[in-house]
Amino acid sequence: MQQLVDQVSSIARKAGEAIMAIYRTDFTKYEKADSSPLTEADIAAHHIICDGLAEISSLPVLSEESPAEQMKWDARKNWGEFWLVDPLDGTKEFINKNDEFTVNIALIRGGKAVLGVVYCPALDRLYFATEGVGAFRKDGQEAEPTEIRVSSEPVAGETWKVVGSRRHGAEALEKFAQSLGEVETVSMGSSLKLCLVAEGKAHLYPRLAPTCEWDTGAAQAVVEIAGGAVLTPALKPLEYGQKEDLLNPYFIVCAQLNPTWGTVFSALCKE
Repeated sequence: MQQLVDQVSSIARKAGEAIMAIYRTDFTKYEKADSSPLTEADIAAHHIICDGLAEISSLPVLSEESPAEQMKWDARKNWGEFWLVDPLDGTKEFINKNDEFTVNIALIRGGKAVLGVVYCPALDRLYFATEGVGAFRKDGQEAEPTEIRVSSEPVAGETWKVVGSRRHGAEALEKFAQSLGEVETVSMGSSLKLCLVAEGKAHLYPRLAPTCEWDTGAAQAVVEIAGGAVLTPALKPLEYGQKEDLLNPYFIVCAQLNPTWGTVFSALCKE
């Protein structure tokens, strides 16, 4: 698994190089069928990742940029193990040039992300995790990786650090924060939000807005292997490749289940 995560990390870096080559230019914007912005960088990274994974593995690949036929349930319902890829998570952050976008590659086995690589090319920051090895952060190609762990929850009177999206769910996040007492909120784009919890820089990330499976798979592996959890409104772990549609339910990223915020989270999900 260590060799595999090294190979996948190298692929993510190559995709990141292609993204950055376009990021530094006046890139062209396109439109997807769902009207979200798509850049040349998405497509370039998609091909680099798919070609790279094909060289090291015979497993199928499901990418945000995969053909529509491959995304259909009949095509993937028997995949017990597969790669789940978001070539460029945080497209709007990319277009706005705030550096908060990532390359995400996860290995899914039996519905669970067992390996995850999250690479932020603008910051040259790499998060990677594999079951049985650990979760790590590496800044720059020459630096030694640092093992990361989720932080313990605040005790009475201490401040909760809650991370949220720059663009989604602000009202729900405010309601959620009211149940916690003293709260410091941090806004960020892409899967970096989950990684903040994984490395102990935030305690919670409640997501009460739509996401797809490729948005979270790699970062969930990092969170879980760092000792945390990504839970659905039923307070069960988020799973992959187990249903016909590719939309995630609402979820919350945490160090551990807490009945106080768990009740609030479940209630907000029903509103």
